Amino acid sequence: MNAFDAEIHKNSVSLQRSRGVGRLRVSSSDIANKSPQIRTLYQEGCAKIRLPKTYGSTCEAIMINSSGGMTGGDVLDWEFVAQDNCNLTITTQACERIYKSNSGAAVMHVSLDAGAGASLNWLPQETILFDQGALERKLDINLATSAKALILESIIFGRKAMGEVVKSGALHDRWRVRVDGKLVHAEDFRISDNVDEQINSPAFTNGNIALATLLSISAHNEKTELELEAARKIIGNNGGASFWQVNETGKLLARIIAKDSYELRKILVPLIALLNDGNDLPKVWSL
Repeated sequence: MNAFDAEIHKNSVSLQRSRGVGRLRVSSSDIANKSPQIRTLYQEGCAKIRLPKTYGSTCEAIMINSSGGMTGGDVLDWEFVAQDNCNLTITTQACERIYKSNSGAAVMHVSLDAGAGASLNWLPQETILFDQGALERKLDINLATSAKALILESIIFGRKAMGEVVKSGALHDRWRVRVDGKLVHAEDFRISDNVDEQINSPAFTNGNIALATLLSISAHNEKTELELEAARKIIGNNGGASFWQVNETGKLLARIIAKDSYELRKILVPLIALLNDGNDLPKVWSL
């Protein structure tokens, strides 16, 4: 093989990419105060699900990406189902990391389903976007009318303690939430190209590198609406919260910004407790 052919061969080799699929379906226990029963547990590739022992009526699932992070071309597919009258909380073992991409974006698709009377909490730890990282993330959520859901996504643009600056990159977060098949919440958040310039703009986050969106949906409209003022006190000047009633569904949406992940958590921890009936966060959040 001559030098020219060797160069062509080198450039034609496909870089290894990670793939992962994780699925979990749980149903309520016939015994009071016992954790829900596992009906489906499927793991493929780099996607792992661990179920720590709990002492109550809530099942806790921990997602693990064994590849250690994501980059362009990586794909993760998560699916979680809480059947009727079942309580399920989903989190991650650590922060997800989105590294520099040489080609394309990392792709993550999340499907969540909660049956009648079920409670589903999607509480992953922060996603860290590194310089030149790219992520396409989709959340498709389907709830029964009497179900309750608490949905969180937070993003950190580089690690402040490490002096990291995200000059360029791309993030697209797409949420679609339906109650009994009817769309009650939809949003698309996009940022790309000159990320650092946009972050430092007063019209965006004015230099704050940590952002979070927290959505609470419940059929108990009065309770959700009462939580609004308490949520605003916790958030203070670091964002805002609003409440809407969509048909029979109460929807509380909070957006938070902070100078770093530490300050963000100081707001998120009590806010999540407020909207989750005072229940503690998964223990992996403090490990």
